[in-house]
Amino acid sequence: MMDLPVDQVRTLLAVVDEGTFDAAATALHITPSAVSQRIKTLEQHTGRVLLMRTKPVRPTESGQVVVRFARRLAALERDAREELGIAAGAGAARLPIAVNADSLATWFLPALTRVPQDPPICFDLHHEDEAHTATLLREGQVMAAVTSSAEPVAGCLVRPLGRVRYLPVAAPGFAGRLLAGGPLAARLPDAPVIVFDRRDALQDRFVRALTDGAHGAAALRHHVPTSEGFRDAIAAGLGWGLVPEPQATPLLRAGALALLAPGERLDVPLYWQQWKLDVPPLALVARTVADAAATSLYQP
Repeated sequence: MMDLPVDQVRTLLAVVDEGTFDAAATALHITPSAVSQRIKTLEQHTGRVLLMRTKPVRPTESGQVVVRFARRLAALERDAREELGIAAGAGAARLPIAVNADSLATWFLPALTRVPQDPPICFDLHHEDEAHTATLLREGQVMAAVTSSAEPVAGCLVRPLGRVRYLPVAAPGFAGRLLAGGPLAARLPDAPVIVFDRRDALQDRFVRALTDGAHGAAALRHHVPTSEGFRDAIAAGLGWGLVPEPQATPLLRAGALALLAPGERLDVPLYWQQWKLDVPPLALVARTVADAAATSLYQP
C-alpha cells in the first residue's frame, strides 16, 4: 500500500477545514502556492482528484477518505502526545461536530458547558438539518453528529439520545381564523406555513399524518433558516409551523402562540454518531451529551 505523506494529508485537511487555499496557507504558516503544490502532489500520488475547487472547497468522494484519515491521524497524534506528556503548547483539542439548529437552540449548548475544560477542548460546530448531519460524517468534515439517522455511517458508532417533541402552533389570530374555517385536516394543507429551509420536511410529515397521506403542507411557505427566527415568524402570524416544545411552551403560556391541535405532536428521534476512535476528548463529549440528552429529551 502506498504511503500518504503526512504533510500533504495535513494540508488537505486544512484546506477542507478553512474553506480556501489562502486560508489554509495562513493556518499552516506557508504560502498559498505551497498549499497548492502539496495538494497537487497528493492528487498525483493517489491518482485521484481529491478536492472540488469550489468556494468553499469540498472534498470529492476520494478526498473524503483522505480527510477522514487525516482527522483520525491528528486525533491519535494528539492523544499520544498527551500520554507522553509532551502536549504542552499544542493548543486545545479541536472537535468538529454537526448539530441541527433546534438542538443548538434548546439543549445542546447547555450540554457543552458541562464538558470539563482541563485539558481544553475547542468545539467546531457545523450547523445542518438533523436528517443531513450524517452526510458530514461521511464526508469526514466532522467527527461526531447529532442526527435523526439510526443507521451508523461506516466506521461510526451510534447511540440513541431521545426524542425531540414538536408542537403544531400558530399566532392566536392566525389559529382562530384557520380553525373557524372548518376541520384542521381540511384547512391545514392550504394554510401558509413556515419552514426552516428547502430540505425541511417536518411540516409536510405532520400534514400527511393528519390527512392520512393525502396532502402535504401548503405551497405557500416562508423559509426562515434560524431556529429563533422560525419561532418568531410563527408568533408574528406569517404562518403555522412545528416548534420544539421547550421553545413553544413559554410562548403558549404567555398567549403569544396557540396550539392548532391539542394532543397532536410530532416526535423526532435523535442519535449521537461518532467515529470509532479511542480519543479521550471525543469520549468525554459523547458521555456529557448523552447525560444531558437523558434529562432534556423524551426517552423511550
